[in-house]
Amino acid sequence: MKPFTAADIPPQTGKFTIVTGANSGLGYETALELARAGAEVVIAARNELKGLTAAASIADKVPGAKITFEMLDLASLASVAAFAGRIADGHASLDILVNNAGVMALPKRQTTEDGFETQFGVNYLGHFALTARLLPLLRNAPCPRAVQLSSLVHSAGKIDFGDLQGTKYSAFKAYSQSKLAMLIFALELQRRADANGWNLLSTAAHPGLAKSELIANGPGANGLAGRGSRLAVQLFGQSSAAGALPTLLAATAAEAAPAGYYGPIGFQALRGPGGPAKIAKQALDPNTARKLWDVSEQLTGTSFPKLDQAI
Repeated sequence: MKPFTAADIPPQTGKFTIVTGANSGLGYETALELARAGAEVVIAARNELKGLTAAASIADKVPGAKITFEMLDLASLASVAAFAGRIADGHASLDILVNNAGVMALPKRQTTEDGFETQFGVNYLGHFALTARLLPLLRNAPCPRAVQLSSLVHSAGKIDFGDLQGTKYSAFKAYSQSKLAMLIFALELQRRADANGWNLLSTAAHPGLAKSELIANGPGANGLAGRGSRLAVQLFGQSSAAGALPTLLAATAAEAAPAGYYGPIGFQALRGPGGPAKIAKQALDPNTARKLWDVSEQLTGTSFPKLDQAI
């Protein structure tokens, strides 16, 4: 696979797409390029003002862009269900779902509306529930794709079934677990799609080290970790536009493979054009994937078809 740049995004005219957390940073750049390529894009975010501002900005940059905002709070399963319902009311199919939104290494443990540790709840469980609810629309599209945003730090993660909700809280342990869960989800979703004949391409991506609001909203807020994170970004980080390239590869490129994982291929996988990324061994364990899937269905009250069932 040759290095992937913005010039390699194929035409997306006629495709209906959703990008979570597209009001800023990586999600905004992803939505912008999808709109530039001709797709109809929904910015799904919890902040109405920021979401509407982002949509207006993209409309200014891409004359004729089909870009709208829809309220989605991934910290609320009720909001996820309501969002999916509104999308289903207005659309018969969904071509591309990009599960991009996230929070990073919150200094203190917080919980979602449903009582989940916030990073596990927002980064992973909310997106798991969203994908489950939108699967019928994805299956109605001719060549649907679902993209999960992981991170380089998934390699330091472990799915702690004894304490998924991080009651013994460590900011980076919780974050790395959530990003490992996203990658495991992408791989298991492809297994189940293949087993059931869903015609779904499930992929994952990571942005390397990108300049986005994640640092500011997490460890960048204060303290030694925050100063170190900001310094690392300044020294080695790339723009959000560059960081979005692996996501755009996973979402649009003909070369994107089933269960493919993509990231920057430059220095230490921190920056550069998009290409294949390394998957840590703990993300490849099918037993962990099945157990996490079952637990996630129970926690979110959502379900996918069983491996031997049609939808």
